[in-house]
Amino acid sequence: MFERKSLKWPILLAIFMIVVLVGLTVGWILINVFNAIYVPTQNRSIYWVLLSVGSIMFAFILIGIILYLIWIIQNINLNRRQSNFIDAVTHELKTPIASLKLYLQTLHRHPVEGEKRIEFYRTMMEDVDRLERLINQLLDVARLQQKQTDASPPEWVALDDVIQHYAQQLQEQHELEADQMQIRVVPCEVLAYKVDAEILVRNLLENAIKYAGSPPLVEIDLQFADDSATLAVTDNGLGVPRHLRRKIFQRFYRLGDELERKQPGTGLGLFLVRSIVQRLKGHVRVVDVPKQSGSRFVVTLPNARLRKRGAANDH
Repeated sequence: MFERKSLKWPILLAIFMIVVLVGLTVGWILINVFNAIYVPTQNRSIYWVLLSVGSIMFAFILIGIILYLIWIIQNINLNRRQSNFIDAVTHELKTPIASLKLYLQTLHRHPVEGEKRIEFYRTMMEDVDRLERLINQLLDVARLQQKQTDASPPEWVALDDVIQHYAQQLQEQHELEADQMQIRVVPCEVLAYKVDAEILVRNLLENAIKYAGSPPLVEIDLQFADDSATLAVTDNGLGVPRHLRRKIFQRFYRLGDELERKQPGTGLGLFLVRSIVQRLKGHVRVVDVPKQSGSRFVVTLPNARLRKRGAANDH
């Protein structure tokens, strides 16, 4: 594992440098003011010039030290998130591979029949799906980091159909009851690349299911107003503290220590959501759920319009 660098020493060093600089600045000002007042009149102007120039230089140095401190803290935090990402990917790869290896060895060495054999294949398929989701997420991030080179223009994508498709898929995948995923959508479409809309919806729904309570409850609302589509995805989990509601959209960011976390993941899902929303010139925010625990992710996308049912693209 990569070493988690501490913020303690960079902060202490920066504070020490700032204190020393402030002390030097105060001393410089006092010396020049004293000389400007008590030296002969014909020599006073040079001390006022030195006082002005020196104060400006000290101000630039102070600003530089503060910017350096901010840069160091940002890079150390990025290093931590990257380390957590490596831990997460290692765990996400190792666990299903170990499971697949165990089941394949068992099937190879021992005769397994009936229901037990079916259960083995089902579990192995779930492990393969888990690996596929991880690989697809990494590929999605790589694609978003590149400039859009697709010659084809954006198209009108039926957002309600995309939601229905992935809601049904994830409901079956996570074995949710019908009343554990409530969907209320109006037929509308947005001007976007279809793959972007699919990545956006899939990651929002997966995040809600992952962090929902027990038993889970996920509510999906799609509304249309003023040429904009508003998608709200609500879960009944523990919620997101207010001071972390911006950080959770950063690349690799996840709460807590990767080796102690119960929920799998890489810290890329919400980063993908934010990146796509920004590409579509919309905005995303996290709000409290009235009168209950949980979080509500609200995505607003411009360039939307109502459509007639049955006029959407097929999946």
